[in-house]
Amino acid sequence: MGQIDYIRGDATSPQAKGPKVIAHVCNDRGGWGKGFVLAISKRWPEPEAAYRAWHRERARNDFELGAIQLVQVTPDTWVANMIGQHGTKTGRSSGPPIRYEALHECLRSLAVQARNLKAGVHMPRIGTGLAGGQWRRIEPFITDELTTRGLPVTVYDHD
Repeated sequence: MGQIDYIRGDATSPQAKGPKVIAHVCNDRGGWGKGFVLAISKRWPEPEAAYRAWHRERARNDFELGAIQLVQVTPDTWVANMIGQHGTKTGRSSGPPIRYEALHECLRSLAVQARNLKAGVHMPRIGTGLAGGQWRRIEPFITDELTTRGLPVTVYDHD
């Protein structure tokens, strides 16, 4: 059983050798343009393009709360677009946009994908920025679904 490693740095530049998955939270409205996604888009165009196409064709695919989409960005690095947020802070929904159960489901699916890739998981403090979630509620999901399954997890606190 592993633990979460916390380091200072940029989650879009994982500090590890071998296969890596960079996980982050997306909304269910097709919005991509604020928060951590900007850092992803600055580095690679593929995750945004894939997310927008996934949303645009949602009537014919699995785009919904709790779903994940893995996008390969280098030979050994993937970005996991995880739908764990309903709307945005500027939307009309009451309360924060985070949907804890959906995020938990995303992490459960991510565990299977990362294990198949023999990849470590890298992330910022997912769900706590624009999604408005509380890390004390999210961290146990990461432990339950990833580290207890032997997957190495690194959480990056940006400088």
